[in-house]
Amino acid sequence: MWLIARRSFAESWTRLTATLLAAVFSIGLIAGALQFTLRAQEAVSGSDASEYSRADVLVQGGSADPDDPYSPPDGRVALSAVAGRPGVAAAAGDAMVPVTASGSDGEPILPPAGAGTALRPWTPDGRLNPYHLESGRAPAADGEVAVTRHVARAGGLDVGDTLKVLLPKQSRDMRIVGIVTVQGHSAVASGDLLLAPPGTVAQAAGLPAGTWQSVWVRASGGSASELRTALARELGKDVTVRTAADVRHAQSAELQAAGGSIGGAIGMISSVAVFVGLFVVANTFGTLVRQRTRRLALLSAIGATPRQIKRLIRFEALALGVVASAGGTALGYPVSALLTHLFAEDGFDISAADAQYGWIALAIPAAAGILVTQLAARRAARRAAKISPMEALRDASTETAGRRWPRVLGALAVFALAWIFFGGVFGIRSEEPPGPERTAGTSVMVLLGCMTTVASLAVLAPFFVGPLGGLVGRIGTSVSGEAGRLARATITRSPRRVSSAASSLMLGVALVASTALIVLSVDARFATTGREVMRADHAITATGMTSDGQAPLPRDAARKAAAVPGVTAAAALTTSEVKLVSPPPKKPSPEEDPVPVYLTVTGADQAAVPAVLKLGGRLPRLGDGQVALTSTVMKGQKIKKGQRVVVRGARGRVELTVAAAYHDPSHLFADQALVSEATMDRLDPAAATQVVLVRGGTERALSRAFADAPGLKVLDRDGYVKTASAAMTKGMSVIYGFIGMALVLALFGMATTVSMSVGERTREFGLLGAVGATDAQIRSIVRWEAATVVLLGSLLGLGTALGTASLLHLATGSSFLAPNAPWWLFALVIAGAAAVTHAVSALPAKRAVAIASPTH
Repeated sequence: MWLIARRSFAESWTRLTATLLAAVFSIGLIAGALQFTLRAQEAVSGSDASEYSRADVLVQGGSADPDDPYSPPDGRVALSAVAGRPGVAAAAGDAMVPVTASGSDGEPILPPAGAGTALRPWTPDGRLNPYHLESGRAPAADGEVAVTRHVARAGGLDVGDTLKVLLPKQSRDMRIVGIVTVQGHSAVASGDLLLAPPGTVAQAAGLPAGTWQSVWVRASGGSASELRTALARELGKDVTVRTAADVRHAQSAELQAAGGSIGGAIGMISSVAVFVGLFVVANTFGTLVRQRTRRLALLSAIGATPRQIKRLIRFEALALGVVASAGGTALGYPVSALLTHLFAEDGFDISAADAQYGWIALAIPAAAGILVTQLAARRAARRAAKISPMEALRDASTETAGRRWPRVLGALAVFALAWIFFGGVFGIRSEEPPGPERTAGTSVMVLLGCMTTVASLAVLAPFFVGPLGGLVGRIGTSVSGEAGRLARATITRSPRRVSSAASSLMLGVALVASTALIVLSVDARFATTGREVMRADHAITATGMTSDGQAPLPRDAARKAAAVPGVTAAAALTTSEVKLVSPPPKKPSPEEDPVPVYLTVTGADQAAVPAVLKLGGRLPRLGDGQVALTSTVMKGQKIKKGQRVVVRGARGRVELTVAAAYHDPSHLFADQALVSEATMDRLDPAAATQVVLVRGGTERALSRAFADAPGLKVLDRDGYVKTASAAMTKGMSVIYGFIGMALVLALFGMATTVSMSVGERTREFGLLGAVGATDAQIRSIVRWEAATVVLLGSLLGLGTALGTASLLHLATGSSFLAPNAPWWLFALVIAGAAAVTHAVSALPAKRAVAIASPTH
């Protein structure tokens, strides 16, 4: 069998090359998806660097959110109250001021992996200072900063350059005097750091002289836990004393959980790549085996047993898998680099993590390549073992009728597997309250179920070839005469060959049409509701993106806009995240801890809100200490109007009265909660300004007023709704990248199948040429067969896309996922499918003409 396999490779190397390329691209997509997932996970959870690495104890003013290890404490602590106490060898004040830094190109510098950027004090005491100067010196004067290495690299900056820093209440230009690393890393677990002299940070944080948010402590002797106990006893209940090790462990656990969530989300998206790869390799390998029916039948005739034939096919698949695994694993790195670039475009930078070369990144794609080719060859080997010696007398292009029931039962089994995912929808809807989490969970289950359903349709595809082939044949006969009749005969005689190409096209059409339906529905809903809610004529927003969406604006933007002639109202929308403390969240089960509930709060000038926004419900002018909640939040948390709730913001616990329920159908302006400017100052004085909505005035006058503020732009109503919705749907670039590469792979699989199907019909085309068929007739036969592929693939693909969109709408109940497809989408998809099929069948048609030529 080894000699037979070697001879088979030598004689069929062109066909094997096409299958090999399909396998390489498939495994490359799988490897790229895996490497991208590992890199993103490493960027989120891989950095164990901590600014607290040299501290033993942290004394925090007031208290900190126990569910968020990165939250700043809500109180103040005097440095003098800690320094000099027994057991304290060194003490240094610390504060965190969230900022946005811009690089040499003026664009915001994205912190690594969705983290943040903070202004922190440089610690002069070497016993507590964790920062290692890679170049330059320590900051000494106001306006000087040392930055972590990631800031310098991502922003294209060096020592001596000017860094534009947007503070909570002003924008400043600071000069970089040093570049640092922390424990050998370019950033810390919480993100990027800008290190300034202590006085600069204290002023930016609004701290009274001598007080800090927390104090780092170095023990002079004894254990950190003993010092923590002593300090907690001596300082009282106005502070929280924790060991630095506990804080580092909490941050590490948070990062690991976040890394797992990111990896899981990307893994869900990359499952499309795995599915398409398996689908394409199985299709092309099955076509390759079907082409060799006569050769395998001859082997059976000369004494080869079914077991030997199975071994032959599996050995070929193994050799193919080994070579494809090596090439695909190498191809995965540029694929991962492309996805990393697309991820950064959406505001999530994972470039802080290097490309992964560990055994997981190398061994899993290699093993996946061998596994995929073996699974693809399994069915083909089983079919090859059943070929009887009499098949040697049959033309390879002619298929036996076969039994229908095994194929039907196989399709039903695959469809039953899809219901494992569809059934999960009911579980999510019964356990999760209405909200983004439930919508996301049900959407994932529906998409996985529909993806599995595509496989069952591919199994049933040969049953549709006969009726559609007859329809195409009749049209072909009326248009092309005898060539159409011959095309009809070849189509109906070999349904598996036609369905193989149509299945790949179906997959491509389903990917494109499903994505288009979802995107068009979401965009249309955002546009409609955004125009309804936004009464303002203009919006002033930042041009750059951060990991949290649009970059923040300077705090004085609303005041400047209100001073422009013709402006009748200007309202700045500030946002902050608070934790709902009371009423407490319910436990999922008696054994599990309750999941913390965080709300996005929007602050706005209540006098200007009615002029710039039209929110649903009866929304009064909110006073200090009042909050309006969306009806979804009130229903999910069982909160009633007039009830008092307690939330925890950046400044600690604040009691608020629920004054009204409202609804923002666009989800773009005040998605969960709305408060006055005074209440927002109590919750978070450093809340970021996301947009300034302006009523009246002209775009030219507003642009002139902000000409001295680079990075800002003035948009009309439609322009801002489009920009804000794009920020809400960030991450789509990566999804488009996955789907685009999967589409290319599916179309390559179709082209390979069409080309190989022409190769297996050498005798057929030769006989047609011998009996007088012209070159035009041969081309017509191939093209009418391609028309059947277009019709079958388009119908199944569009049906799958419509079914997916309809199920998403039913499962989520979201008006943003309505299956309202415009008529031109179907025409565009079918025209695109026809153009692609015509393009990939042009070369096979030319080959068919060459085969039929009398000189051949």
